[in-house]
Amino acid sequence: MLTHGELFAGIGGFGLGFDRGGMRTDWHVEIDLSCQNVLRRHNPNNLILSDVCECGKHNLPQVDVISFGSPCQDLSVAG
Repeated sequence: MLTHGELFAGIGGFGLGFDRGGMRTDWHVEIDLSCQNVLRRHNPNNLILSDVCECGKHNLPQVDVISFGSPCQDLSVAG
């Protein structure tokens, strides 16, 4: 089975798509605590880290595909 990891995950939209496409999402990186709560609720077995600046080969399991959402600070309603 192919595996997937998600940077700037938000609430896991890319992960959901990859999972429904037959892959397995192993980890998410998302700094927003509300989004992390959603990720934990829907992906209780996945690794969830918060700071993309502290992630890498040393703490993220190897995956076949890495996706990333565009950081949306300039686009979000929260500013």
